[in-house]
Amino acid sequence: MNGQRKVALIAGAQGVIGRNLADHLDASGDWDIIGLSRRGGEAKGNVRHIAVDLQDQKDTVDKLGGLTAVTHIFYAAYVDAPTWEALVPPNMAMLENLVNVVAPIAKGLQHISLMQGYKVYGAHLGPFKTPARESDAGHMPPEFNVDQQVFLEKKQVGKSWSWSAIRPSVVGGFALGNPMNLALAIAVYASISKQLGLPLRFPGKPGAYDKLIEMTDAGLLAKATTWAAEAPEGANEAFNINNGDLFRWNEMWPEIARYFELEVAPPLPMSLNVIMADKAALWQQMQEQYQLAAIPYKHLSSWGFADFVFSWDYDMFADGSKARRAGFHEYIETKEMFFRIFDDFRQRRIIP
Repeated sequence: MNGQRKVALIAGAQGVIGRNLADHLDASGDWDIIGLSRRGGEAKGNVRHIAVDLQDQKDTVDKLGGLTAVTHIFYAAYVDAPTWEALVPPNMAMLENLVNVVAPIAKGLQHISLMQGYKVYGAHLGPFKTPARESDAGHMPPEFNVDQQVFLEKKQVGKSWSWSAIRPSVVGGFALGNPMNLALAIAVYASISKQLGLPLRFPGKPGAYDKLIEMTDAGLLAKATTWAAEAPEGANEAFNINNGDLFRWNEMWPEIARYFELEVAPPLPMSLNVIMADKAALWQQMQEQYQLAAIPYKHLSSWGFADFVFSWDYDMFADGSKARRAGFHEYIETKEMFFRIFDDFRQRRIIP
């Protein structure tokens, strides 16, 4: 790779966040991009991929030990686990292995970007202070997002590179086989509802239907992440990044239903993880009927995550003004984001 150019190393390059970040950097024209994931990927434009298990220290050394030209590390990798405690060891191991292998050999390293979320504020535990701010007090561990930031803060002492911590809300964008893709879960749920001649019912907790929530567009997030990695104001700082508007499902749900030409019926609490478990055969029939892409049903469904989001019977939003004060001023309307993502799913023949 050309040493004159910026070289981005993206961990989690096949996820919603990493994929959109790679596309954004590639489109800018002045980056060479190396995407890291367990399954790798096909080279495209200025993006090439490396299949690596970041939990395995030896594999990390073997695969990444020669990446001396890296100038920016963007960490958006994540591995799921059944409990908050169980999330800590694997997610810490991945970040530690990556940084410990690449940072010492990449002499031109300028920045390490860490992708976090509102779990830093305890949003996953129950009702929390809103709007959440970057200066808010921490909460009782375990929480790997916090541990990862502490690791970077300690690692950065005495180094020439800086770090940033990016905290989006629920991220909307395109990716397959991702455990946290709410837009895709909604699109598949709506498509199956339409196929069965059913109205679109909000399946979450009763109290979740009228609480304030926000989202973060994956493209907007990519721009903000790049800005924080390059702007002096982003050095060694954390930023909440959100679309800039708030909504309630009781307003957004009818809009989504209209997009799919569906009626809306009153909410009915039901676990999507349970009621959608038997729909693989139906989806295969729909793929044949509508000539959809032959993607396995299990790669399309993020039912557990959708259940998690729809269970928030409390406000879920943070103050994004710190980033604006520091110089990042972009925003997007969340309804427009949903419709654009749904249009993209249709163009890719993922949904009818």
